[in-house]
Amino acid sequence: MVAFGLGQALGQAEFARDIRPLLERYCHDCHGNKRAKAEVNLEALGQAPDFFREGRLWEKVRHMLQQREMPPDKKPQPTEEERIRLTEFISAQLAQFDCSNPGVPVNPGRVTLRRLNRSEYNNTVRDLFGVDYRPAADFPNDEVGYGFDNIGDVLSLSPILMEKYLRAAEDITARAIRTDIPPYPPEEAIRTKKWGTTSDDGTVRIENDSYWGLWREGSIDIRYPFRTNGDYLLRINAYATLAGPEPPKMEIRLDGKTVKTFEVNVVEEERRDFVVKLKPGKGTHKVSVAYLNNYVNNDSPDPALRGDRNLFVKRTTMVGPLDAPQPTLPESHRRVIVRQPRPGEARQVARESLAQFAGRAYRRPVAEKEVNRLLSFVDMVTADGGSFEEGMRLAVQAVLVSPHFLFRWELDTRPAGDGPIRRLDDWELASRLSYFLWSSLPDAELFRLAKRGELAKPDVLAAQVRRMVADPRSRALVENFAGQWLQIRNLAGVTPDPVRFPTFDDGLRTAMQRETELFFGAVMREDRSVVELIDADFTYLNERLARHYGIDGVSGPEFQRVRLTKGSGRGGILTQASILTITSNPTRTSPVNRGKWILEQILGTPPPPPPPNVEELEENEEAITSGSLRERLEKHRAKAECATCHSKMDPLGFALENFDGIGAWRDLDGTFPIDPTGELPTGETIDGPEGLKNVLKSRETFIRALAEKMLTFALGRGLEYYDKCAVDEICRSLKANGHRFSALLDGVVNSKPFRLSNTKTKDDE
Repeated sequence: MVAFGLGQALGQAEFARDIRPLLERYCHDCHGNKRAKAEVNLEALGQAPDFFREGRLWEKVRHMLQQREMPPDKKPQPTEEERIRLTEFISAQLAQFDCSNPGVPVNPGRVTLRRLNRSEYNNTVRDLFGVDYRPAADFPNDEVGYGFDNIGDVLSLSPILMEKYLRAAEDITARAIRTDIPPYPPEEAIRTKKWGTTSDDGTVRIENDSYWGLWREGSIDIRYPFRTNGDYLLRINAYATLAGPEPPKMEIRLDGKTVKTFEVNVVEEERRDFVVKLKPGKGTHKVSVAYLNNYVNNDSPDPALRGDRNLFVKRTTMVGPLDAPQPTLPESHRRVIVRQPRPGEARQVARESLAQFAGRAYRRPVAEKEVNRLLSFVDMVTADGGSFEEGMRLAVQAVLVSPHFLFRWELDTRPAGDGPIRRLDDWELASRLSYFLWSSLPDAELFRLAKRGELAKPDVLAAQVRRMVADPRSRALVENFAGQWLQIRNLAGVTPDPVRFPTFDDGLRTAMQRETELFFGAVMREDRSVVELIDADFTYLNERLARHYGIDGVSGPEFQRVRLTKGSGRGGILTQASILTITSNPTRTSPVNRGKWILEQILGTPPPPPPPNVEELEENEEAITSGSLRERLEKHRAKAECATCHSKMDPLGFALENFDGIGAWRDLDGTFPIDPTGELPTGETIDGPEGLKNVLKSRETFIRALAEKMLTFALGRGLEYYDKCAVDEICRSLKANGHRFSALLDGVVNSKPFRLSNTKTKDDE
């Protein structure tokens, strides 16, 4: 408390002396008492501003200064030194907050309605249907914010993307749900001519080659081959002409014995099915449909008694055996439709199936009214003559274009008490956890725990994190977190000059990326120290990449774990060809790019954009032969406007100069010996990759930067000033647990921003 107050007091004194005069000179004209553009009045904050209370505003000011968006081009501009002084002062003040201070309120940040990005959409479809179909392959690229493509603020929904979702829903259901399924139980439509009759007077006959007319008492008969001893259903579509005091009677016989008698009191326009269950036993048996009570009276004085009563059998179908095995259907079909409906069960099965499928797709329990809305699509299709499966296709399409599927959100916006903060329920926690570690929906185990209200228990949650990391689906964390944090996704777009780097090809490109993915995956799954990401004694190589590195003893296209010898120059992500290639220019290395990459991705201290109109480094042949790259860069950074940032970046980049533009070791830059030494602004000296790794390992900066990156990815939003407390706690947990990867994951999933929700809207703040 005392230290916090003292630091705050010192900061306010420095603000009044060094910072406010700069704001008065460059900012107050547009953001002061006279004019407050964008509703920002910096002058009103006074001589001793409260950086914590106005943290969001100061973050915005810092961002505008860093990105050179303010002051506007036509206004007086601060010098580069003044701009850096302003941004670093603001950063230092925002970093001073004492999280142990009871006066610091808990703020987990706002819940962002977040659309599934392309990777999450593909993985969710895969796990919903059990088919590795990638429908988002032709979707527009997702926007990137804060280094990741799962940031809610930039995941917009354009009209063209909505069209893609509609088309994908049709394609997915066409692939997943079969409509050419034979009826279940099996059924056979018995052709009219397969029936015969013993009547020889023509009063029982086939009409128009399509149906039987029973104009007098009599029967139609068939000897039917029953394949099993099971139960069967005989379905008879019949109608009658009505006359006399009673309706026509239709009797069903099996081997001459009466099974059931029906009164057929429907005319042709209302004809319907009459169904009787048979248990004949395996083998051929005689089945008969008999007309029992013919009636003809055209002379009765009572009109109600006049007429001719007759029976007509339009079609017959044998269904069964009823205990036949379910038809073999693809996994995707069975994940949607719980079972093949028996006769009369279609709507019941549709309801059960849609309740189960929608619950998984929406990642939460679904209300009855939601199921009813989906069921209406099935009703609509079947009423129009379509099949049950076609109706289910349409209903599932409705699920796949629903906001409840396409977006991740926490529905309950009600605070738990007087304040705006509430704890996520288990369903919401399951989704946050699964999309963090798997980039996909929760599995059955997470759903089971959420339903029982047990997932949020600390020991249960910790066990689930371990289980999920061990699951192959955790590869998504490697591809989507590490792939973007380390920017190795960019390998797909690099084009090293084929003249200068003739050994580079697509096979080497693929091997480079695979090495980094396997290495990161090993640190994660083996629960190693995250410091090994900077320096490790092993990596993964195949013959192609080992040859590129000059390492013997590796043969074949398969990757294998390789122990690295001390002094080899390799070890850790910084010395892997994937990183070294994406941070190079097409024709040469770039110590500036490499140093900038380390500052941004490894240390979390990105330099500001270069000042406008800075001359590019000369790349012509005369310049290249006039001196080493180091000598040319030293001339370039001698300019005052360049020196400050280059003094931070260049020593880091030059430490890796022994690696060429595609990560192979070298001792010369052309004809010039390589000098991999450098001195940081702190006075620390670096000598080559080993020296660089030792400097980075000795700092907590890397640990904090990694924690910030991981928390950003897990939350799907950029970190705010108030997230400092959560990052502090994650870093403490890491240090207390030997920097184990599991401690990083546990710290993230147990952090307040991950477990809590701020129900305030942006307008409330």
